Amino acid sequence: MSTTAVTPTTPTAAAEEPRVVKARHPWRWVATGIVLVLLAMAVNALITNPAWDWPVVREYLFHPSVVSAALFTVELTALGIVLGFLLGTVLALMRLSRVPLLTSVAWGYVWLFRSVPLILQLLFWYNLGALYRQISFGIPFGPAFYSVDSMDLIGPVTAAVLGLALHQAAYAAEIVRGGFLSVDPGQLEAAAALGIPRRRQILRIQLPQAMRTIVPAAGNEIIGLVKGTSVVYIMALPELFYQVQVIYNRNGRVIAMLLVAAIWYLALTTVLSIAQYYVERRFGRGMARELPPTPLHRARRFAATRIAPRLAARRAAQGAAAETSGGGGAP
Repeated sequence: MSTTAVTPTTPTAAAEEPRVVKARHPWRWVATGIVLVLLAMAVNALITNPAWDWPVVREYLFHPSVVSAALFTVELTALGIVLGFLLGTVLALMRLSRVPLLTSVAWGYVWLFRSVPLILQLLFWYNLGALYRQISFGIPFGPAFYSVDSMDLIGPVTAAVLGLALHQAAYAAEIVRGGFLSVDPGQLEAAAALGIPRRRQILRIQLPQAMRTIVPAAGNEIIGLVKGTSVVYIMALPELFYQVQVIYNRNGRVIAMLLVAAIWYLALTTVLSIAQYYVERRFGRGMARELPPTPLHRARRFAATRIAPRLAARRAAQGAAAETSGGGGAP
């Protein structure tokens, strides 16, 4: 009887892990290269072209008159936005009211002030003294107890603030109204069924959710008003654009002074954009499980994942080299 030797089968090695192959996107690199080349060309044309007159820009960028004009622009913007949104909120509540008269008046206000250009509104307020010599306070359609000249009550600055605020209120009313309408009415019905007071429904339920819609549009309006304040130059008020005009009419450096104004407007709108980002981020809590990281968080994450390990490896290599050199020199 013959026997056949059976060689034991050795267990195979563990299955190799699948190799991950990253998807290649060559056109992304091509597009990135083209954009970088175009940006480099634009920066080079901006820096090397002597027509921009950069020495004059450096001379007048922080000139006292320019800085004071920029601060006056900020003041006009702040007053216009605060007063405009206060009045706009009242108008929005009037339009949401169930009283037909309040709704009609609010609608008429929005229709009128959105239809007339801002520069015309400013001119009307500036020339109010030509329309009404005096403004009286007293009983409606009755005797007046106190009167004041229109020119004394409404000066150029007051006319500019009134024109900006009343014009902005028409747009703010629609922004606030849209924010309130974006909230599901079923939430208010549920809150009313639970016996929550109306005031608390608005402040704690409706308003925080409406702000998610209001803030982006309001941020655009604020940034637009920063640039829109330039129209008050017709009143000879020393805002940024008017002051730049005064300087370049005196020294003849038109392009350089316009660039000074552009840099200041860029700086102001950049600060407002950053503030808008963080306000949106605050009111966006609850919409996602995790808020998007801020630029500071991204920088910290990049430093922790990319820079810190490289520094640690470099220090370890330097320490090993130092120990090796120290050991080699010992007897």
